[in-house]
Amino acid sequence: MAYSREDIDRVRERTDLVELASEVTRVKRSGRSVMAVCPFHSEKTPSLSIDPARGLFHCFGCGKSGDVFGWVQETQGLGFSDALELLARRAGVTLTRDPEAAKHRDRRERLVDAVERAVSFYNERLRTADDAGHARSYLRSRGYDTDVVEQFHLGYAPDAWETLVKHLRGAGVSDEAMTGAGLASRSSRGGLVDRFRNRLMFPIYDVRGDAVGFGARLLDGDGPKYLNSPETPIYHKSRLLYGLNWAKSQIVRSDESVVVEGYTDVIAFHLADMPVAVATCGTAMGEDHLDLLRRFSKRVVLAFDADEAGAGAAERGFERSVPGDLDLRVAVLPEGRDPADLVSKGEVDELKAAIASSMPLLQFRIDRELAGFDLTEPEARGRAVRAAAALISLHPDVVVRREYAVLVSRRTGVDLGAVESALTGTRRGAETPPPVDEQTLTGSQRTESEVLRLLLANDVGIRSHELSPDLFSDPLYRAAFEIIMPIVESMEPGMVPDLGAAIGSDDRSEAQLLLRLAMQQRPLAEASDVMNRLRQWELKRRIETLKTELDVFDVAADEQGYSERFARLITLQNELRG
Repeated sequence: MAYSREDIDRVRERTDLVELASEVTRVKRSGRSVMAVCPFHSEKTPSLSIDPARGLFHCFGCGKSGDVFGWVQETQGLGFSDALELLARRAGVTLTRDPEAAKHRDRRERLVDAVERAVSFYNERLRTADDAGHARSYLRSRGYDTDVVEQFHLGYAPDAWETLVKHLRGAGVSDEAMTGAGLASRSSRGGLVDRFRNRLMFPIYDVRGDAVGFGARLLDGDGPKYLNSPETPIYHKSRLLYGLNWAKSQIVRSDESVVVEGYTDVIAFHLADMPVAVATCGTAMGEDHLDLLRRFSKRVVLAFDADEAGAGAAERGFERSVPGDLDLRVAVLPEGRDPADLVSKGEVDELKAAIASSMPLLQFRIDRELAGFDLTEPEARGRAVRAAAALISLHPDVVVRREYAVLVSRRTGVDLGAVESALTGTRRGAETPPPVDEQTLTGSQRTESEVLRLLLANDVGIRSHELSPDLFSDPLYRAAFEIIMPIVESMEPGMVPDLGAAIGSDDRSEAQLLLRLAMQQRPLAEASDVMNRLRQWELKRRIETLKTELDVFDVAADEQGYSERFARLITLQNELRG
């Protein structure tokens, strides 16, 4: 954090949250309480409660909550530091910067400044340079006019080695900033050369709106069709979604986001007057991407075309999600057609219909599974039912599992009782072998498994941390921890426990999990990083528990109890943010 705690507290004390809220929504006072129409979701009756004394807010409709800084971050799309600076100017507070934290912030600002200067350079080149004529022709063939070029800051990287480097040097950008931002690299002769050449440039922005990198499409010649920025201090592809900076407000209002495959598909949704689309930046969709979207909506629609590659991408999205956690859905487009194709051919209504008629992702996967069997043959129907049961068993809701069992019974012609019997057997079997495939684990399970692996290695770093069963959310991993921790505590750090002697004959699932984890050959993570993630997951669980309590709390009956829980919630959110 670049600013002192004292400055942050002074800004908070001098900011009237009710006044802030009244600038963006309708506020109503009733005695000591203040209610407002929530700006984060559509409603007519006020459901957002404001505690003026503590400077806290909570919506009983959508669950959004926070303090004065959180309010500005959510309503204006700013990061914490930017929100603090805005409120400090408003409150007349002069901020003093922490030198060490300011050093990191200054470096980030230098890298962002370098990328934003590159965005402007490439955009100007696309609009005016003679050598960009073929790039302009390509855009016209896609139906993109000058308004699209300006709205998405599209650009052209010339087919030369040092054009951007020379331009940025002339603007005072250091070589260190250019290489640090992924804009240039050292040649074999030691000189600095442009990373992108003869490519259509799609600037990539983080959620706060800072330019952090590029996706670059080759126009002709040799090389990969798309080339993205390398990993840098400001560009992390696993935590970035192209278009989220433009779409987040509408996503919050509609409580729906759409994940597409490419940058042009995102632009197509804007041209179709549906600015809710995002795309990954040259990587598969992962848990971090879903965590990012959870902040803005509960419904996530995957819009891929109906060919084998598109369906496979949808299934991979399913594998990286927690069934029931998000309303994860699939919109199946005509085979061989993507959103950009549909919009460019004027078939916007077909695109909107596909999104409106999206199906639950689990149903999509069941349909795909059943389509692979000849349901006219008895043995094939049996295999189909068992395959579908394996998918249905992943869902945590017993009612949903029952409904899918009915669907499979109707589709296959197999008696419902037989389908439910297969489902019961699958779930019982699924509870015995512990999950060890990293691709199918939730984020918290992956973290908890890493803690167990560090303990199995009797890692010195993990022994220096306070560990307790309460830090584990998964009962299986908690039980495994309770087995291994006493064994490790009885040994000197670094001595690897003999699992064969200790638990080799134990057939409980938690003991078998430990044996399987001990056999994994991949390198161990840093103990401090793993513990940070473990504590973050624990904080998230405590935050969600408090939010649930607040949603059903009778404020009129116990205003003090409500305020205390509210304060605990903000404390936990600030701790998680830190």
